[in-house]
Amino acid sequence: MIQYDVYFVGVGGQGLLTIGEIITVAAFQRGIPVNFYPIKGMAQRGGFVRAQLRIGRETVGPNIPEKGADLVIATEVSEMLKAVRFIKPGGDGVGYNVVLFGYVWAPTAVMLGKAPYPTLEQVSEQVRAAGGTLLYIAPEGLPTYESAPVPDNIYVLGVALSQTHLSKILDAADVADVVKNRWKRGVERNLFAFEAGLQAQTRVGVTAVV
Repeated sequence: MIQYDVYFVGVGGQGLLTIGEIITVAAFQRGIPVNFYPIKGMAQRGGFVRAQLRIGRETVGPNIPEKGADLVIATEVSEMLKAVRFIKPGGDGVGYNVVLFGYVWAPTAVMLGKAPYPTLEQVSEQVRAAGGTLLYIAPEGLPTYESAPVPDNIYVLGVALSQTHLSKILDAADVADVVKNRWKRGVERNLFAFEAGLQAQTRVGVTAVV
């Protein structure tokens, strides 16, 4: 059985943990061993949030080791830097091993002018140095549904499933069923976001950073 570890990092209020929960349910329903460890920082929007997802392991240790994550999914630019040390150099050799949604949440020190905010170029350099292959999703490139941007976390889920080795582990239809059954309202909007993410390779706003 394929063993696959995913490290998530972002900030509160983005729905990052929802991505991990959906993948976990989809894997569980297929009979694949899966363990999900969410770790929340500050409860309010902007607090540090991270999680670890380990697939295909009957016996699982408490943490993904450094240089041990087959895939990193980050939903905030500066927080990506906290996950660089977990990137497995070269990943699994299939698709991208780092997916970054380019949302910016400036910390207090940055807003007060006491610290600089990292540029995308600086982040991508560190990812490359760690052996990562980065797929960047620009927030301004999100598709719209009924004149409003789609839920970015569900869109990111679709991109990750189509552009990484997750596509070899989970079937998109199974993941779509989990998305469909997770909420009583907004089902069409979330399914649209997921399907748009699956087709993201044809859209402006999803870019390989090499």
